[in-house]
Amino acid sequence: MKKQFLLLVALFAFLLNVNAQNNVSKNDESTRLYQVVEQMPEFPGGQKALLKFLENNVRYPAFAFANKIQGRTVVSFVVEPDGSVDNVEVAKSSSSVLDEEAVRVVKKFPKWKPGMIDGKPVRVKYCVPVTFKLQEVKEERNNIFWGRER
Repeated sequence: MKKQFLLLVALFAFLLNVNAQNNVSKNDESTRLYQVVEQMPEFPGGQKALLKFLENNVRYPAFAFANKIQGRTVVSFVVEPDGSVDNVEVAKSSSSVLDEEAVRVVKKFPKWKPGMIDGKPVRVKYCVPVTFKLQEVKEERNNIFWGRER
């Protein structure tokens, strides 16, 4: 009788442990962060639309412009299973002024098409480089001399 009771207690403890492990693995799966998946996340409209979004929304910071600061900031973020962008941070810094602008713009991203594994959306870490480059202004010579063309 005592052996049966101990066996029953041991079996009950084993089942509790297995159940707890199953619950942990289900929770881990919903919070697991992938870097490479079968189908990577995609900006709505694709790469060209992403570049257009950056072009339309990035504003060269006045301080950086005045001081001729250029560089490339790499911003990392998580594309959640619902397509939202979360955990935006600088992965590679170029200048704190440029970094702030790059993060500001990435936080404005619309919902992405999420990354997929086995047809199910998952959390995926993604990086986007944002390049800040000043364009050289070329002075064109005026072909007018005293009001007349030369």
